[in-house]
Amino acid sequence: MSNKAKEIIRDFYRSDILRDETVMKRFFHPDLVLIWNSANGLSIMHYEDIVNFFGEIRRSYNDLRVEVSHLLADGPHVTIRYKYYIRTMENPDEELGIAHFIAIWEVKDDKIYRGYQVSQPVTDKDDTNESYHRVKV
Repeated sequence: MSNKAKEIIRDFYRSDILRDETVMKRFFHPDLVLIWNSANGLSIMHYEDIVNFFGEIRRSYNDLRVEVSHLLADGPHVTIRYKYYIRTMENPDEELGIAHFIAIWEVKDDKIYRGYQVSQPVTDKDDTNESYHRVKV
């Protein structure tokens, strides 16, 4: 299961969530729960919340790119460390890093079922050249 779970998570993060509206249905279990600690505090999100969240991302950004540094699997659980970059509609020539993430996902029935995620906004002090060496991706 660990290789299959890792492939599912890898495929989700490689998908084009901004342009492919089938991503949510293909990758997320209908009983999805995400427990997310962010700079705004704790959020508990379910399937429809995630669909709405990415719908807002689609409306807000011209492009979304992920840079994965770690992808580690243990049975149905996969840990991923990544950073999101965006391009705004107002300035499509400039790519901006927006946040760092680490998530632990559980895969059930070949879909992303439960997640625990921590995020931190990008700051001027980030050292991405030294901190984003790929490990078991």
